Amino acid sequence: MVAYRSPREWEIMREAGRVVAHALRAARDAAGAGVQLRELDAIAAKTIAAMGAEPAFLHYHPSWAPAPYPATIGVSVNDVAVHGVPDGRTLRAGDLVSLNCGASVRGYHGDAAVTFTVGAPSAADRRLIEVAEECLARAIARAVPGNRLGDVAHAVESTARAAGFGVVEGSGGHGIGTAMHEEPQVANTGRPGRGLRIRPGLTIAIEPMISAGRDGSRVLADGWSVATRDGSRAAHVEHSVAVTEDGPVVLTLP
Repeated sequence: MVAYRSPREWEIMREAGRVVAHALRAARDAAGAGVQLRELDAIAAKTIAAMGAEPAFLHYHPSWAPAPYPATIGVSVNDVAVHGVPDGRTLRAGDLVSLNCGASVRGYHGDAAVTFTVGAPSAADRRLIEVAEECLARAIARAVPGNRLGDVAHAVESTARAAGFGVVEGSGGHGIGTAMHEEPQVANTGRPGRGLRIRPGLTIAIEPMISAGRDGSRVLADGWSVATRDGSRAAHVEHSVAVTEDGPVVLTLP
């Protein structure tokens, strides 16, 4: 069942979104060559706690996962698109890094992701990140009353493909509110004019995941990390969004 949220609920979700934005910024600022992935996780956890919020990912256990998620944030590197588990591996100059973070405040959630490189990006990585962010912006712009979720999905897919990039197989966003993942599913591929009609009160996380290669994906041995099947580099960006009478409002800004 799809839940529709009130302006009062949006304001609490905006608080959670602000926590997420600050945690992502703190972890991103700390990322550098020689830094362990688990160090970024610890920084995000400290930021969330200092702001009086709760981590949403830690111990999260969806039905498809072999075990609860063991960290506060996802740290996905190079060909890993999402759900990368932060461990003792160290970052190197030139790595492409996606950070994904969720937090809750008073029972309401925020969820967002950013992608960047360690050090100066190559021209190819810069273009991949730019297009991912363009996919997100165009998808958010379609989240208006009267449109359908297929319009949002098509904005991601058409933008990525027009630029020569793939869409990570099975990727997409979700409803968000009193749970991290709620109905509806917000796909990254689809046809315009199809799917749930968008109306005020809908709150969704829109999260393009695109690759420099083909569409396929694979789950790594940890049971969580989703990587591109062909080993190409991937970018993941995300915002939580509320649909109002006047259009979309991004809830995960600092």
